[in-house]
Amino acid sequence: MSISLTVLYNPPADAAAFDKHYDEVHAPLAAKLPNLESFTIVRPGPGPDGSAPQYHLIATLTFDSAEAMQASMGGPEGKAATDDLANFAQAGVTILTGEVQQVV
Repeated sequence: MSISLTVLYNPPADAAAFDKHYDEVHAPLAAKLPNLESFTIVRPGPGPDGSAPQYHLIATLTFDSAEAMQASMGGPEGKAATDDLANFAQAGVTILTGEVQQVV
């Protein structure tokens, strides 16, 4: 069963600088992770009432198994991506993992 690693990025003080670093540096690092089946990002918009979104960016990385994810994140590519968080995600992140259940 596939497993996902979801990263919820809090709103940064400088959204333009965050987006530039994420798009030009961090996403290419994450895309190099071995065993990566898919990698998607979402930049949430305002809520239905116009309120600001709780997160600035949500990234979801999918792997074939928990073992594949652990091997990937424990290798040099995973370390590089994890170490890079300090360079742009000063507002904080929440990382969630879990089995993927396809609904549709």
